[in-house]
Amino acid sequence: MIDVGVNRLEGRKLAGDVDFASAVEVAGAITPVPGGVGPMTIAMLMRNTLVAAHRRAGLPPPAGL
Repeated sequence: MIDVGVNRLEGRKLAGDVDFASAVEVAGAITPVPGGVGPMTIAMLMRNTLVAAHRRAGLPPPAGL
């Protein structure tokens, strides 16, 4: 599980979008928040999401990818 979402809780503490306690029971591995992923990981996740959307729609890959 790669949790790239960040939320601020009461007291300004950072937390992810995934309920860690529930996910850790079924996921083989899970990233910590904060500090689990960096800007490059997020960029590659967004790139792969765009490529997957194009494939699903039967479109050619986006230019430059």
